[in-house]
Amino acid sequence: MKERGTHAVTGAFGFTGSYIARRLLKCGRDVITLTNTPPEAHPLREAIAAYPLIFDQPEALKRCLDGVSVLYNTYWIRFEYDSYTFEDAIRNSEILFRAAREAGVEKIVHISITNPTEDSELPYFRGKARVEHCLEACGIPYTILRPALLFGENSILINNIAWLLRRFPVFGLFGDGAYRLCPIHVDDLARMAVRHGSGEERSVIDGVGPEIFTFRELVQTIGAAIGVPRPLVPVPPWFGYFTARLLGHLTGDVLLTRDEIRGLMKNLLYVESPPTGGTRLSAWLQQHAESLGRNYESELARRK
Repeated sequence: MKERGTHAVTGAFGFTGSYIARRLLKCGRDVITLTNTPPEAHPLREAIAAYPLIFDQPEALKRCLDGVSVLYNTYWIRFEYDSYTFEDAIRNSEILFRAAREAGVEKIVHISITNPTEDSELPYFRGKARVEHCLEACGIPYTILRPALLFGENSILINNIAWLLRRFPVFGLFGDGAYRLCPIHVDDLARMAVRHGSGEERSVIDGVGPEIFTFRELVQTIGAAIGVPRPLVPVPPWFGYFTARLLGHLTGDVLLTRDEIRGLMKNLLYVESPPTGGTRLSAWLQQHAESLGRNYESELARRK
């Protein structure tokens, strides 16, 4: 039996969820996770009770949330693959919010993305907007956090840019590389999430770090930090996508999707909001330069 006041995190054995869970534990909270990822050797496995994230059994999902006062939701998919679709993720999110309401959850802190719109031509951003609207309609007080590019230990995009720089003599940019990003450290986002886990406000907040980069500047900064600056070569987006598909085949992963390239080039990972995180990516890169990009981080391996 969970005591009222328990905090639940979806995906606490994953990237963003694990940082939120650690922050909650440091605050002395009782924490559980809803996940379908076996804990195996995860450092949090002894500290957090794990319950199945069973969307096809709403009553069982509600029982998992009985006694929970705050739900931190990180559930989503980065891209469609095999049987995973964005429509499934939207429907599952609505089931989760309904179960939370019926279980008496008092607050939901939801992780979204910068610039979601329901009329977006990109299904990732369109789907994120629809999930936000499902949350707004469910009747529970909420805070929606909209981070841009997340970085931190085991982050996929930053690590894999470094991995490519370490292994290839040149780096291809999609177009001119002048599109912008405002990366935020995942622990800064976790701190925001925990801070907004109380209160009855309904708010939407951008998650923005203190530095803004063009994509060209981002790759240059990573290369300089790890000691392997490379020539940056503009390539047509179609050719960049073809190369990413080829590298994905060689790594057994999806390196980058066509829609992710389009989202980058449309500046969808950039917003003109004041910084809400204090960790500078440039400083973090210097601190982690020795290990960054030594190994490839696989999205599909994490899903499995």
